[in-house]
Amino acid sequence: MDEIFIRRILIPGDIGRIIHLHGKLYHEEFGFGLGFEQYVAESFADFVGNFKEGLDRVWICEYQDQLAGFISLVHRDQYLGQLRYFIISPEFRGIGLGKKLTTEFMLTAREKKYQNIYLWTTTPLTKAASIYQKLGFKLVLEQESYSFGLPLIEQKFELTLTYPTSYT
Repeated sequence: MDEIFIRRILIPGDIGRIIHLHGKLYHEEFGFGLGFEQYVAESFADFVGNFKEGLDRVWICEYQDQLAGFISLVHRDQYLGQLRYFIISPEFRGIGLGKKLTTEFMLTAREKKYQNIYLWTTTPLTKAASIYQKLGFKLVLEQESYSFGLPLIEQKFELTLTYPTSYT
């Protein structure tokens, strides 16, 4: 874990690597088709094109030029953020990298004073859903989908962040 470098800025080549990792792993592990990779490519291009310094954040994890993991905080408005593109390469799972990324994500969301955070996932990703629930996210919506080349249930999780009120 100590040898994994976490960068907070995108550099040339990152976009393709992040899309590739999602397309490859989701196909190998869950059977998702090209529709999923297309969805990631289009939505990620939109994210990069609308990136707002100070509201959005990325964490790119690298080990010897290999993409080990990724997560992003996407602003939706001043107080609403979205957790997106959370992924850990299989060879880097189980070493605490996912916990480190989600911890940094939550600290940043609080630092930026987001009031609500949401994310979308699908039913095959039970380990991811477990991580989100441990962070306090609650399942608020489920809907059938065939967007990624197979039938599945999309799930929306939400988290309301609370802040202590100051007394003067």
